[in-house]
Amino acid sequence: MCMAAVKSHPTRIVIVGGGYVGMYTALGLQKKLRSGEASVTVIDPQPHMTYQPFLPEAAAGSIEPRHVVAPLRKVLKRCHVVTGRVTKIEHARKIVTAELSDGHVEEIEYDVLVSALGAISRTLPIPGLAEVGIGMKTIGEAIYVRNHVLSRLDQAASTNNADLRKKLLSFVVIGGGFAGIETLAELEDMTRYALRYYEGIKPEEMNWVLVEAAGRIMPEVSAKLGAWTVEALEKRGMKIYLDTRVKSLEGGHVILDDGTEFDSDTIIWTAGMKANPVLRNTDLPLDERGRVRCTAAMQVQGLEGVWAAGDCSAVPDLSRTEEDPTATCVPNAQHAIRQSKLLAKNIVAQMRGQQPKDYFHKYLGSVAGLGLYKGVADVFGLRFKGLPAWFMHRTYHVMFMPTVNRKLRVLMDWTQALFYGREVVALGQINDPKSDFDRAVQS
Repeated sequence: MCMAAVKSHPTRIVIVGGGYVGMYTALGLQKKLRSGEASVTVIDPQPHMTYQPFLPEAAAGSIEPRHVVAPLRKVLKRCHVVTGRVTKIEHARKIVTAELSDGHVEEIEYDVLVSALGAISRTLPIPGLAEVGIGMKTIGEAIYVRNHVLSRLDQAASTNNADLRKKLLSFVVIGGGFAGIETLAELEDMTRYALRYYEGIKPEEMNWVLVEAAGRIMPEVSAKLGAWTVEALEKRGMKIYLDTRVKSLEGGHVILDDGTEFDSDTIIWTAGMKANPVLRNTDLPLDERGRVRCTAAMQVQGLEGVWAAGDCSAVPDLSRTEEDPTATCVPNAQHAIRQSKLLAKNIVAQMRGQQPKDYFHKYLGSVAGLGLYKGVADVFGLRFKGLPAWFMHRTYHVMFMPTVNRKLRVLMDWTQALFYGREVVALGQINDPKSDFDRAVQS
């Protein structure tokens, strides 16, 4: 446990969520709290934190998937980690209700609460989406997408059915934010590299498609740089549909609202996020988007001893409130990591009778990887493309990857890929690991 000042009853701090905010806040607390001062409990359905900006590279084989996650118990050695899903928060009783991994329900009492719940994929009522779509927010999804895409190449190389082959070699990404663009570009780069081992498939047979409802991609970067990115992707043979919506995906038959129709066996959904629905089952104050209302110091409005930060918090963005008094911090890793570091300090400060500080952070810019040696960056008003931007993307994210252990492992993965190329083998058996054993039993 994280312990601090000698007390008969240490302050019980409960952190709901083990993502960026949850893990970094707990890490800060275990460093700052004195022995006997407090106990810290972190509750999350997964026993690890996933560094989501690296998911596209993990899916494309540039990084070993295990190196994209940080095991909570290993990092938070002085905290109590509970593997379970929070189902209810009652601040009136100061109780968090959680369904633990073994299935039983437990009520956990707290004195100080931190809401660090992550956002979930925002889906739309598109026919067929639930049946054929796959997200890109978890390490499990990244591993599945990688195996699935490479297995389509294997199947396409093995069939004489022209229509099936065309469907297998069509890959669709819906959503033109950073996650969508990086997923599209990294996977296309991986398959292009893999085709050198598939004599029967030509690069021009591949059909990579991005569909975005807005008139531009990656709104965090300048419009000019976004337009350059579209041009660069189209030069690589990818099709980018802007101002376009998906009407149907039933049976893998893609129908767009501009009349375009084609079949695809791979449909990846990255079209936005929404607040975690668990928050609706709490007595915390929420805004119109379902996020927890906060002060600039990340204290929940009107509630003593409750804090929130990250994707599901409405923290005022003081760098923009002069222009827009209602401006809140956008949900991204840049804010989440910085908020959590100050949040840990603020919690300790208030426990010791000091005044918490307001969160103020100017947006530094954005970086995106578009495959090996390709990228875009918009930093401090300066725009970079190609190799320099790709290097900035990798440097920036490895800096914020938690723990020296994980930083070194990621750097080793990149170094090995530089000399030996990407790994392009599909481990499809992990999706059904008992099939061979079951056949052996039945034979």
